[in-house]
Amino acid sequence: MTVYLGIDFGTSGARAIAINESGQIVASKKQLFTHPSNLNLTTFWQNCLFALLREIPLEQRQQLGAIAINGTSATVLLLDPQGKPLSDPILYSDARGLSVQDRLQSLVPPNHVVASSTSSLAKLLWWSEQPYFSQASYFLHQADWLAGLLHGKWGISDYHNTLKLGYDVEKLRYPDWLLALPFQSLLPQVLAPGTPVGVVIPAITETFSIPNDCQVRTGTTDSIAAFLASDASQPGEAVTSLGSTLVLKLLSQTRVDAADYGIYSHRLGDLWLAGGASNTGGAVLRQFFSDDRLTALSEQINPDQESPYDYYPLLQPGERFPINNPQLQPQLTPRPASEQEFLHGLLESLARIEKLGYQRLQELGATSTTEIHTAGGGAKNPTWQVIRERQLGIPVSVSQQTEAAYGTALLARSGLDAISASPP
Repeated sequence: MTVYLGIDFGTSGARAIAINESGQIVASKKQLFTHPSNLNLTTFWQNCLFALLREIPLEQRQQLGAIAINGTSATVLLLDPQGKPLSDPILYSDARGLSVQDRLQSLVPPNHVVASSTSSLAKLLWWSEQPYFSQASYFLHQADWLAGLLHGKWGISDYHNTLKLGYDVEKLRYPDWLLALPFQSLLPQVLAPGTPVGVVIPAITETFSIPNDCQVRTGTTDSIAAFLASDASQPGEAVTSLGSTLVLKLLSQTRVDAADYGIYSHRLGDLWLAGGASNTGGAVLRQFFSDDRLTALSEQINPDQESPYDYYPLLQPGERFPINNPQLQPQLTPRPASEQEFLHGLLESLARIEKLGYQRLQELGATSTTEIHTAGGGAKNPTWQVIRERQLGIPVSVSQQTEAAYGTALLARSGLDAISASPP
């Protein structure tokens, strides 16, 4: 039996799922992110990666045929010639790119996805103004760097992760305006997601008892991995990932891009995954409620009754989608005395934001949404599902597989072409 391993680095934790050739899960392990203050973030990520490999049972590790990794979109690293980070990574929601916004706007075409202050290119521009930038040899995304720890090759990415760097996913090349920038030598080589890059390096095979012919494939982003894990396959079907953040992906026959709303489209076979990523989501709920309390209070809510409270739940100022405003302030008042009513208002407001996101996609010409599959931790909350279905007015279901790591395991097994949807 050959085993295929998918590893998901999300916003609140990492998970590894191993599947066999028929797609059955043979092992699943999780690492929650409890980052020690005395440990830099990249070392912490590396430790999590190796801990997940170590926790996969020996029998499955000895049968590994391929590994793929997904990471959070637009979480990036600047590396020296040996692939070592020159500074802390810049995370997906970091808006320090605001300081180079004028320069960014002057470089990119109108309405381009990279015009956002949180795009990968905005972060690269910010780095280009730092004193240590001249030491850089590579600019990579989280999934690229973690995969590099396994295959030992640097400067390789995939066209899902590089969309927010400016890679043209329609023509499958870097555009001329991007190649004209003085740091174009740092841009990674771009392959299709799920492309074999190389075998696992000897140090890893020996440490973890992995076969020396085990391939490492290019990865994808966490939200696309969640889409691949679902049973969505036809234009009009969508996946909402209810994790620490709220991410919408709609399978569309039409490509939709609108930087003003934080909307962009990923390539998926002959179709497009149109959508966006909001800064709202489960992380805001966890600010106020433990998981157990969240479950208990949810059971007390009548999901058929609309809450009168209208919030915009954010951990800090700044939103990407469906409102693209880096200075948008959180709206969490008025707060009722009842915890149940407060949670009801939060869940209702999250559903309204999700509804606005799908409305934006429709207004801009995406295929009409016919059904929404739900992934992520929020998929386990039946009260929230009823509220969302009432707000959205279309069927909402829980994906057959809700973990992004499962979608990445499919990528490790088959590559993108074999698992991506095609027009009916």
